[in-house]
Amino acid sequence: MKHSVQVEVGGRPLIIECGRIARQASGSVVLKYGDTVVIVAATKEDRTREGIDFLPLMVDYQEMSYAAGRIPGGFFRREIGRPSEKETLTSRLIDRPIRPLFPKKYTFETQVIATVMSVDHENEPDVVALTGASAALHISPVPFQGPVAAVRVGRINGEYVINPNSKLLQDSDMNVVVAGTRDAVIMVEGGASFVSEADIAEAIHLGHQAILPILDAQDELRRLVGTVKEAPPVIETDQALVDSVYRLASTEMRDVMSTADKLLRRDRKKQLKEKVKSELAVEFSDREKEIDRILEDIEREVVRKMMVEEGRRIDGRRFDEIRPISIEAGILPRTHGSALFTRGETQVMAVVTLGSSSDEQKIEALAGETFKSFMLHYNFPPYCVGEVRPLRGPGRRDIGHGALAERAVKQVLPRDGEFPYTIRVVSEVLESNGSSSMATVCGASLALMDAGVPVTAPVAGIAMGLVKEGDRFIVLTDILGDEDHLGDMDFKVTGNETGITAFQMDVKIAGITRDILESALEQARAGRIHILQKMKEVLPEPRSELSPFAPRVITIQINPEKIRDVIGPGGKVIRSIVAETGAKIDIDDSGRVVVMSPDAAACDRAIDRIRRLTQEPEVGQLYMSRIVRITDFGAFAEILPNIEGLIHISQLEHKRVRKVTDVIQEGDEVLVKVIDIDKDGRIRLSRKAALEKPQADHD
Repeated sequence: MKHSVQVEVGGRPLIIECGRIARQASGSVVLKYGDTVVIVAATKEDRTREGIDFLPLMVDYQEMSYAAGRIPGGFFRREIGRPSEKETLTSRLIDRPIRPLFPKKYTFETQVIATVMSVDHENEPDVVALTGASAALHISPVPFQGPVAAVRVGRINGEYVINPNSKLLQDSDMNVVVAGTRDAVIMVEGGASFVSEADIAEAIHLGHQAILPILDAQDELRRLVGTVKEAPPVIETDQALVDSVYRLASTEMRDVMSTADKLLRRDRKKQLKEKVKSELAVEFSDREKEIDRILEDIEREVVRKMMVEEGRRIDGRRFDEIRPISIEAGILPRTHGSALFTRGETQVMAVVTLGSSSDEQKIEALAGETFKSFMLHYNFPPYCVGEVRPLRGPGRRDIGHGALAERAVKQVLPRDGEFPYTIRVVSEVLESNGSSSMATVCGASLALMDAGVPVTAPVAGIAMGLVKEGDRFIVLTDILGDEDHLGDMDFKVTGNETGITAFQMDVKIAGITRDILESALEQARAGRIHILQKMKEVLPEPRSELSPFAPRVITIQINPEKIRDVIGPGGKVIRSIVAETGAKIDIDDSGRVVVMSPDAAACDRAIDRIRRLTQEPEVGQLYMSRIVRITDFGAFAEILPNIEGLIHISQLEHKRVRKVTDVIQEGDEVLVKVIDIDKDGRIRLSRKAALEKPQADHD
């Protein structure tokens, strides 16, 4: 049976329907927001996956080209292969707020697929799909502990706007996605143009208020459907086993988790685990996985008790203390820019490469083709955490961390036209013990300055954590990997002294209050300023010159009608310039010409050739011309490539000329002056105006 609910979001109706489409899924909904339509289906397998200790949840978001009335590019003309970066990032956006709302020990294979079926280029489908994922799970038998909903918050001319349309979003100084339950915010992600902490906190608060009616609508839809939820998995506890593991491990675990060095701590945990299993091998045979789970519970309990009751962290730092920082700039001799940023046991090498406009990334999306002139890529090789695994392409995590760092740094790059380079930054994570994405922001900022890119200011990033026990909470600055794993929040914030440029928050508990959020933002600001001071001690501003190995770029503007003269028939002319000078030449339809070469002299030679090909004649200017045709009334001379003018017979000499060939012949080179260009573009030339008058005429 078809059911439908409607709620107003951002001044426009959001309609959620079920019961008519995709009825064989465990739960499915169709969401309509303007002319944007998204179908979301959630499906659960009947069998559990034995022997796993994680939630087997798959979330996939896909944008179909037909949604925008487009046929996909490529050979196959269909949506196949790897998902786009936008699809990957939106899949993560959906996954992160719904994953914490599944019960512990839930091991049924579950998949959520969101498909964009129609898009109006006004209402963004990503937050609609996130809400749809919750609605599909909420009306299904899956013991999902939702609902959750999401909105986007912008600010235009000082006014906060819920779900601003695409045009308004271009003028917004923030782009914040807020997801939450009825009680609290559980996920935030976005970027801003140096916005203050107080303004970001207000945007998140308003976003949370805006999602409450959407949660009511999902509850109403579930009531209409009459869903009976499956009981959550029962976690059976063998108290004798728990008591035995605690007796053998709890005291020593306190000592192990006080070990500051990550690898040594890991080895000691491994030794403790083997010792406990060996001691219990006879009494509790074949119970290794249960022992692992109990040991992890002990580890979590010990670390949190150390913080809450003793006021100390794993490595002995204060809650607001940042690990030691080491910075080296220009460390790679032949790259265009580089920086090595180390914070504790997290280390990143950031490398900058400068290219021409032809190196821009072409993106095919629902809105059409666009081009990116700035790219930041994040690589996380297995050795950075002391592991061995096959190298594959970038995963969702790598793409997500790279996108966050790119959003953070993009705000300080020169605007379009001010720096005629395509910029690529690659972050190689060499060591990782928490917050490698924020180290990437710091390293990228330093590498850009080392490359001589005129950034407006350096940008730094810091990751904040949380331990919440009852009404008491502790905010942690610069979290370790174990603090992230055992804590309740991972909140990444980037920016400088002026304000915030990007942020991402994931919460593992039911949500966080405004007090916690404001405390984390303020503590993050202090940490960010501390890191910026360390960065400025090494590289206070961008280098005044580019690396000698970076290409030189010269940009000129020519008349678009002259583009064909530079390119020539079949590209003959431009190929000859490239072959002669070795420079790389890009020309767009507006007449913007970008010439690039590692050799500045080659750029100059290419520009000179292009200027001569595209030069426009000017009245009063002298030109060395070549006679191309002679007539009875004068001669036609080429003054510039493919530009001819007429020298009338009366303009050949200061004296009367009876016959043109008495003065000049075809093929002669003569100096002429442009004396007139009529409205039709016809050029009148004078040879005598370019000649000095005979002495007798002066008397």
